[in-house]
Amino acid sequence: MSLLKRNRVDARLLQNPLHFLSLGFGSGLSPFAPGTAGTLAAIPLYWLMAPLSVEIYLGIVALMFVIGVYLCQITTRRLGSHDHSAIVWDEVVGYLLTMTAVPFDWRHAILGFFLFRLFDVWKPWPVRLLDRRVAGGFGIMLDDVGAAIYSALALQAILYLWENMS
Repeated sequence: MSLLKRNRVDARLLQNPLHFLSLGFGSGLSPFAPGTAGTLAAIPLYWLMAPLSVEIYLGIVALMFVIGVYLCQITTRRLGSHDHSAIVWDEVVGYLLTMTAVPFDWRHAILGFFLFRLFDVWKPWPVRLLDRRVAGGFGIMLDDVGAAIYSALALQAILYLWENMS
């Protein structure tokens, strides 16, 4: 079969740069845990961006958020499903937001990964409310920003305790 299908999404969508990005460089086509795969795909971006100043880092993440609203909306329309599991650009942006002002270290990257996945799946208040009430590309992106805020706060607290207990 010349058509490769994973996660019930036609892999030919990756030929379109907009879908390629919204599908997390193809990671969203993972047949298992596409959100986790999308978050993993963000780790190399974090590694590249970690040396940047906080202002530039946040500027890039903010731009990725704005672009993500559009990307996710376009792919949502194409797939005919609100927040299809293959759309993982929101996970990429959420992970990068989680890692704001965190110097690159594999231990930090892994801890941030697990914290972001925890809060993204758990969706504590008001993240769950945002997920249910805000639609479209903006809603897809917004709930992951909420999860990232919780993750970033937890990560910063853990790193602070880690540094001060050593």
